[in-house]
Amino acid sequence: MKSSASESKNKSLSPEAEFSEKLTFRDYLIASEQKSNKPLPIWRLIAPLLIQTGLIMAVPAQALYTDMTGKTVILQTAPVNPNNVQQGNSLALDYNISRTANLRRLPGWETLVSKGRGSGRRLPDGTTIYVILQEQISSGSGVPRAWRPVRVTGDRPTSLRANQAALKGVYEDGFVNYGLETYYIPENQRQQINNDIRQARRNRRGQQPPIVVKAKVDPQGNAVPISMWVRDRNYRF
Repeated sequence: MKSSASESKNKSLSPEAEFSEKLTFRDYLIASEQKSNKPLPIWRLIAPLLIQTGLIMAVPAQALYTDMTGKTVILQTAPVNPNNVQQGNSLALDYNISRTANLRRLPGWETLVSKGRGSGRRLPDGTTIYVILQEQISSGSGVPRAWRPVRVTGDRPTSLRANQAALKGVYEDGFVNYGLETYYIPENQRQQINNDIRQARRNRRGQQPPIVVKAKVDPQGNAVPISMWVRDRNYRF
């Protein structure tokens, strides 16, 4: 009778239930170990590497694009103190167009402030600004003349004159940053740059000497530095 009842029970079980009854804990451990030792598909190893490589290459690719498609502009830095310009292995520069006191005088500033809903004559941090620069004819060789800012706008200009360029910046804490404020200096140039700044200051009878920077600006307003002049000496970045 027992045998007949057991056979009847087994016949009533589904294949999945019958397999579960036969599966022991040891079988489960063996299966789990085999699964953990199974090698990952190659795509799961390559995909993260490709993503990381893409992120790393994005910045150099943007700089290369700007260098190839950009228009050459000359930027005037604000007067500098030799003791503050060089910080370790980097060079920190401030531009005339970085200071809102200078930008307020340009056409388009009031419209920019009203659109940005700034407080008084201030803009909200993070506001995007395009400064329209116009080429100034240089006389002969030597240090070129800086391009003159002629107006500002919050929207990227779609049509400019051949002798103009739109430089994109972001307003932060009272200043506009263009991504051209800090540069790495090779060790063999650090002392020479410092000496040139100090010498220029003495020659100008105590006035703090400005530095002129050559940059490339692409159609989107992004800029990369090319070189700079300290006195009549040109340094490439």
